[in-house]
Amino acid sequence: MDLSPSQNQQKSLVNENILEIIDGLSTEENLDLIQKALAVLLRIAERKTDRLDWKILTSSLEDLEQGFKVFYPYRHIRKISIFGSARISATTPEYKMAINFAHCVTQLGFMVITGGGGGIMQAGNEGAGLSNSFGLNIRLPYEQSANKFIDRDDKLIDFKYFFNRKLFFLRESDAIALFPGGFGTQDEAFETLTLCQTGKYGPAPLVLIDKPGGDYWHSWNNYICKYLVARGLVSAEDPSLYTITDKLDVACNTIRNFYRVYHSSRYVGQKFVMRLNSQLSDKVVEQLNQDFSDILSHGKISKSSALPEENHDETINLPRLVFYFNQKSLGRLYQLIEQINQLGDISTDEHPERK
Repeated sequence: MDLSPSQNQQKSLVNENILEIIDGLSTEENLDLIQKALAVLLRIAERKTDRLDWKILTSSLEDLEQGFKVFYPYRHIRKISIFGSARISATTPEYKMAINFAHCVTQLGFMVITGGGGGIMQAGNEGAGLSNSFGLNIRLPYEQSANKFIDRDDKLIDFKYFFNRKLFFLRESDAIALFPGGFGTQDEAFETLTLCQTGKYGPAPLVLIDKPGGDYWHSWNNYICKYLVARGLVSAEDPSLYTITDKLDVACNTIRNFYRVYHSSRYVGQKFVMRLNSQLSDKVVEQLNQDFSDILSHGKISKSSALPEENHDETINLPRLVFYFNQKSLGRLYQLIEQINQLGDISTDEHPERK
């Protein structure tokens, strides 16, 4: 494509500015990723791209920018996302249950993330209180304006795109709680399960909460078992990814106990590294190998300290379990974590929010 002298001059100026920016970031630890991101933008710019595509790209980046900025100061505190209908009235048992649940988990040391709107979202922010609340609002022509318990707070984010909003719900959450809701809540439930099932999110506790005596989630689970599990469309162990309850203490303890011994996990190459809050005995590890050999692609579950690749990891002092996970038995992996939390010893009452 032939450019006019003015266009060539403008392009040259842009290139010079980019080089100056990169040069100014020469000590930035993530310089390689910054250069990669800039290179992607330049490759897009070199091709014929519609103006609408640039608008989508720019708005997406602006969504990401504000999300990163708001959450960064709280990155070491565990958080829980609460989903549910915007149409549930403040006089309903579900609303009151959501208030109490949000208050309960903040007492455990978690912060609460909601969609920032009304109904269950408002109840979550009300129960958590302003200092422990985030609101991820979405710009809609109706129904979705920020509730009074998060409105105008610095931790309220207005997203343009649902996909960016969903990204931050899960990226920033160490647990998910779902109350009854409509299409949006069902979408959030199934998307969370899909990402759990494929290893793109978690492991993290997922709790489906109903009013006392309610059957919303039990009816939903009947569908899962009858039409998905029974037909082999999902694994028989996949319902282990979630807990259904209509009791506040069960909901809160499910989340708290998930991080009783288990702390977090990551991959180092092909190795699955599970960080623990306390060391397991050799006897417990032997039992784990007997009970969960089916989830290993090869080798055994072994105790370990931090691997050399984790030298700069903030969890470097935590003990580990290391094994070659087959990367498909996610329901069984959750069962493994549950057994670790039951069999492991923990001698501290420290809140689980310390990542």
